[in-house]
Amino acid sequence: MLLTAILKPFGKGISSLSLAVVLSLFSIPLFAIDAPAKEVTCRACHGAGGAAPIIGSYPKLNGQNKAYLVQSLNAYKAGQRSGGMAAVMVGQAQMLSDQEIDQLSEYYSAQ
Repeated sequence: MLLTAILKPFGKGISSLSLAVVLSLFSIPLFAIDAPAKEVTCRACHGAGGAAPIIGSYPKLNGQNKAYLVQSLNAYKAGQRSGGMAAVMVGQAQMLSDQEIDQLSEYYSAQ
């Protein structure tokens, strides 16, 4: 394993468990992302941090791919999505600037 070979000079080899612990540290965000101002509007339906929708059919936003969230919000903003709660989402998305869409998408993807 390449990473084990790289880390070998720092000790007499590295166990699989130690390697797993070291690698898991890289998956923890070092800096928390503050919630954008418009997040409070999203929270009304999608819950705090996008993790607890008020209705089971509403999607969780936390951990979603940023590009997917940007694409989805832009599609709602352009009126290209229908069905479900699209009428509500179109109105909400149309009030967002491109910068706010980017900020919200970044925030939720990091949750």
